[in-house]
Amino acid sequence: MNTSSHNLCPLCGEATVFFQEDKKRRYFLCHNCSLVHVPAEYQLSNEHEKEEYDKHENSFEDDGYRQFLSRMLTPVLGVISDHSVGMDFGCGPAPVLASMFRDYGHDVSIYDKYYFSDESVFDKKYDFVVTTEVIEHLADPWHQLLKIKRCIKPNGILGVMTKRWLSAERFRGWHYKNDPTHIVFFHEQTFRYLANQWQVNVEFIGSDVVLFKGMNTDTGDE
Repeated sequence: MNTSSHNLCPLCGEATVFFQEDKKRRYFLCHNCSLVHVPAEYQLSNEHEKEEYDKHENSFEDDGYRQFLSRMLTPVLGVISDHSVGMDFGCGPAPVLASMFRDYGHDVSIYDKYYFSDESVFDKKYDFVVTTEVIEHLADPWHQLLKIKRCIKPNGILGVMTKRWLSAERFRGWHYKNDPTHIVFFHEQTFRYLANQWQVNVEFIGSDVVLFKGMNTDTGDE
């Protein structure tokens, strides 16, 4: 299988190789950073992507959703100071996680490409940024993550929630890849690659939460 320029890894820029194929899409693997991605021809337009997001029914009153978000909330609360300033990147139409952090006395800004798109939030500096079930949707994860990273104060925290792929065999039957808006899939080694590029510490919490600690805005931006 030949690789072509449009199948360069969207995270590290290295050439990727054919990984798997299902009834709807093809998947390519980067051996440099272990990211799996879906080429552009299989990605939804912005209009169709938003249509998929509009189907979500998450709300402030949904106890199950709040419990789900607590998988990010709890570990971040354990490492930030009182009255910290944060941002919820990709908060969706109901910014529940931001509200939960505010309940603990933190000042949290929100951003979402489709629902809260005020770019001025990126002009501020934050003690922490959280992004839950977002980065698997990003066609250009490297530059989006750099955009976030540059907003974090020295020694700040970046919390990421996304399911990680484990093996080629498990990927084949993985329900997570069947969502048409999921176009990049991170492995544990992908996050270790990022931590190495950024010269920060990385902690894995459960199967889907990652904390980058000691963020430094002056490293890993190339």
